[in-house]
Amino acid sequence: MKYIYQHPDWPNFTWDQERLLKLLANVTHHQGRLLGRMEVLGFQLQAEATLQAMTIEVIKSNEIEGQTLDADQVRSSIARRLGMDIAGLVPSDRHVDGVVEVILDATRKYKESLTIDRLCAWQSALFPSGRSGMQKIVVGAWRDNKAYDPMQVVSGAMGKERVHFQAPSSEVLDHEMRQFMSWFNSSNDLHPILKAAIAHLWFVTIHPFDDGNGRIARTIADMQLARADGTPQRFYSMSAQIRMERNDYYDILEKTQKRSMDITVWLEWFLGCLDRALMTADTTTGGVIEKARYWEYLLTKNLNDRQRLMMNLLLDGFVGKLNSSKWAKITKCSQDTALRDIQDLMNQNVLAKEQSGGRSTTYILIKLEGTSKNPVYDSRS
Repeated sequence: MKYIYQHPDWPNFTWDQERLLKLLANVTHHQGRLLGRMEVLGFQLQAEATLQAMTIEVIKSNEIEGQTLDADQVRSSIARRLGMDIAGLVPSDRHVDGVVEVILDATRKYKESLTIDRLCAWQSALFPSGRSGMQKIVVGAWRDNKAYDPMQVVSGAMGKERVHFQAPSSEVLDHEMRQFMSWFNSSNDLHPILKAAIAHLWFVTIHPFDDGNGRIARTIADMQLARADGTPQRFYSMSAQIRMERNDYYDILEKTQKRSMDITVWLEWFLGCLDRALMTADTTTGGVIEKARYWEYLLTKNLNDRQRLMMNLLLDGFVGKLNSSKWAKITKCSQDTALRDIQDLMNQNVLAKEQSGGRSTTYILIKLEGTSKNPVYDSRS
């Protein structure tokens, strides 16, 4: 069985445009709707949404490869590099910082050309020790160990590896990558989202590095999706959706490597996966949007500094039950003052007593339904 890169027409991909029209229309619709929703938010909330989405993107892209990163370190590393002053930042190790630097370079500088130096810098950042696990690898250059040709692309635990396809010989990598980058950097009539899908497949097929190819392929796709969105801010995570569909992801990549130059099936899967990522973006950015709606509602209220502090904590996801003792401890006030603050917010239709009972009275935020000026108490909170 010949692999796709061995086809005489390589890399002249073809596809059935008619089969993609509806999928592409759905994706662009959801893309526009999400960007429209985020544009109305202020800079601070947009930054918070970007921080959430990019944290998930970094974590999930590595999970696809079977690597687990510390979520707090990833979030802190991204926040520092975005210049965000947020509470709870923790130190991050150089491996996490390297992974973060790659995705930020790709998306914050999405208009810049893709070059050999840039790609090699990305791969070096992923492996600051020059090793993948215990194995020493070529870092910052194309794979060149001909003794290991042909390179096989596998997944699964050691001893249970599954071979998905065989990559091109190391002897042709320089030619293949220059051809790829010339296409990626060129302007053409190709829809930018289709270009992201093709770039992902093309790079994975060449597999130019000893390790890190999957993550860099997804980074290149993210870079092209930033071009498609026209903004460096990221409000959704393609890698999070791929992680949920990882088995299908590897299956479709494997099948595409063994087909003709017609990549319609891959493009259909990529567009469907992206559409699902956009539709589930409410999960990652919904909290930011709800926070914005609630603060709009709170602008009609009279809040003191203690109340503003507690509103921020509650809207950011307060851990545990809120009672007057916790209020007093956090805001450094007396129990009587805490009770007055809470009663005032109840009178202003911001807080309500929780109906679960218990030894002490606990309070929850009143949820908003419909417009931001229509608060409704939801006892299921």
